[in-house]
Amino acid sequence: MDSKNVPDGSRRNALKAGLTASALAALSLTAINSASANTSGDTKHDLAILNAALDLENQAIWAYGVAAGKLSNSKVGNVIKSLALRNQADHIKHRDIFISTIKSLGGTLVAAKSAYDVSAYIKAGEGNLDSDANIAKLALALEVDAVLAYASAVGKLKTPALIAAGLTILPDESAHAAAIRAVLGTLDATIHAVPDAQLSKETRSQWILAV
Repeated sequence: MDSKNVPDGSRRNALKAGLTASALAALSLTAINSASANTSGDTKHDLAILNAALDLENQAIWAYGVAAGKLSNSKVGNVIKSLALRNQADHIKHRDIFISTIKSLGGTLVAAKSAYDVSAYIKAGEGNLDSDANIAKLALALEVDAVLAYASAVGKLKTPALIAAGLTILPDESAHAAAIRAVLGTLDATIHAVPDAQLSKETRSQWILAV
């Protein structure tokens, strides 16, 4: 695969930078006004959701780190590795946002694990670690489920500023999934970056690519 066929990410990177800045601004506002914005019960409730999101980001950072180390040095492998490292960098930014916010609200951070279990995805045929393409498919499945998890979590938050911030991070997770599909689409023209107008539990099977 020639790297010139890979979609230009400059506009996407600019958009992501704006989304991250918006999230930081919203979360900083939440930290400043947390005492008046939340009751203690609401704060405790939202902290549990924020920690769940933090754990999700820790898993993504770990997964991309493992994947990057297993990709080949071929053109395909290097293109996928470049995308994997960009996506991982986004997850690191998200992680840092959640760490800062949880601390500002007086919460205790969930600890990052040394390893995470992705065997369910492998058993379901939704990716593997045995080839460049299958590693990309595994990353895709993880990103798709991250979108679904974020969508569910945002709907359960009680603090308006946190909801606004969550809605700025959510599109970035969707962009990761679309970007992976776009790269795989250069190998298989039948793979479209956005296979459905919605990414939901009902359309998950259309976004996932089987091994």
